[in-house]
Amino acid sequence: MELTLRAARVNSGLTQEQVAKSLGISRETIGNWEKGKTFPNAAQIRELESLYKIECNHILFLPRKTLKA
Repeated sequence: MELTLRAARVNSGLTQEQVAKSLGISRETIGNWEKGKTFPNAAQIRELESLYKIECNHILFLPRKTLKA
């Protein structure tokens, strides 16, 4: 099952603020990732996998509305 980056975060019960603090980045950066404006680097993806307890190949790094366009 594939989840958007936002859905993976929400399913993990985390806020953007909590994820940002854990990764040492801004909440705005998390928001930009979830909107598909920017993307995490490889090290950040590994940290997201750990936080969200999901492998990156199950995460969609673009919002669903972008994928449908």
